[in-house]
Amino acid sequence: MPARANRTLLDAAFQRWAGLSPDGNAAAGIIAAFGPPPSRYSMTDASILFSPTTLGDIALANRVVMAPRAIEGCVPTPLAIEYYRQRASAGLIIAEATQINPLGQGYLNTPGIYSQAQVAGWKAVTDAVHAAGGKIALQLWHVGRISHVSLLPAGEVPVAPSAIGANAQTFTANGMEQVSEPRALRLEEIPQLIADYRTAARNAIGAGFDGVEVHAANGYLIDQFLRDGSNHRTDEYGGSIENRTRLLAEVVGAVAEEIGAGRTGVRLSPVTPANDAHDSNPQPLFERAVERLEAIGGLAFVHVIEGATGGPRDEIPFDYAALKARFSGGWVVNNGYDKAMAVAALSEGRADAVAFGRPFIANPDLVTRLRLDAPLAGFNPDTLYGGGAEGYIDYPPLELSTAG
Repeated sequence: MPARANRTLLDAAFQRWAGLSPDGNAAAGIIAAFGPPPSRYSMTDASILFSPTTLGDIALANRVVMAPRAIEGCVPTPLAIEYYRQRASAGLIIAEATQINPLGQGYLNTPGIYSQAQVAGWKAVTDAVHAAGGKIALQLWHVGRISHVSLLPAGEVPVAPSAIGANAQTFTANGMEQVSEPRALRLEEIPQLIADYRTAARNAIGAGFDGVEVHAANGYLIDQFLRDGSNHRTDEYGGSIENRTRLLAEVVGAVAEEIGAGRTGVRLSPVTPANDAHDSNPQPLFERAVERLEAIGGLAFVHVIEGATGGPRDEIPFDYAALKARFSGGWVVNNGYDKAMAVAALSEGRADAVAFGRPFIANPDLVTRLRLDAPLAGFNPDTLYGGGAEGYIDYPPLELSTAG
């Protein structure tokens, strides 16, 4: 290549890296040589958290993402409609894990997206969120071996990559019970599984969701295929990292083809021990997983749980920056973030948006409270579940909680 042409390409890449040109992502070589581009925001400028952004084709009014929380009911109820409406000021709501088919259920009374009644129930939720000015995506879920026979269609047992039981419990009509022993998913069943993800994604868009998040985290089915602690297969879906990341790539590719890559996100949890998840060498595994997601092209976001889900962030040493460097789409971080941590992650280029989970439970107006540095209400653990309004939709917004 002539020196002048080479210099022209480098100049263009540098301009994109520095944010001086709108015509694409930064060149990987420039990032490797010079690091991430300088931020328009200082480390102490919290306005970055409340600035608009886009994740693929989804425009966010701010960078505060509401992480999924379980609701009760196989079809969303009026309580669920109000719960989500109250929290519509989030830049993006990710609605709770929702099973793609009856065999994907792992807990009592969790919602699905495979029947017309479920689609209609979710449509009422998305209509309420959109009327309040919000955006909402649906998390597509199959629990795999984290289930119990009492939750499944008659005669069925949980499925998994291999017939290896998990050291985990789930919630049934009898309370907490040990999960049932799974059977290995047969090779000929995998195409239908992928088709069910595709159908669920189509149903989600039909229900009015702005996008979907494929749940590939927390020891559920896709995560079980990823990890060598739960995947002992000897066919093309087991053994090597390339084989163990195959189902993830095929599912996400099918969903992206069905509804558009720009409406498709993925959730990963590289080192969480949740639901007996473990792998002998997670760093190269998840680096390759993200590379395969990048190869699909144009995905909206990857949503990464850093550390143990809902627990210590330093569970196992892990280089999350190495994952982000392999992905050109939106990057959402999660697990124990407060305002200062979120602002730092955004300002340093380590994230494009930050997911908050527990703070949203008792603070439906979390975005306002963060903006004003107002105190956050604590939630009542005794009313987290139970099916009623108490502890679900009765947490007051700031102006009411401070009145009188």
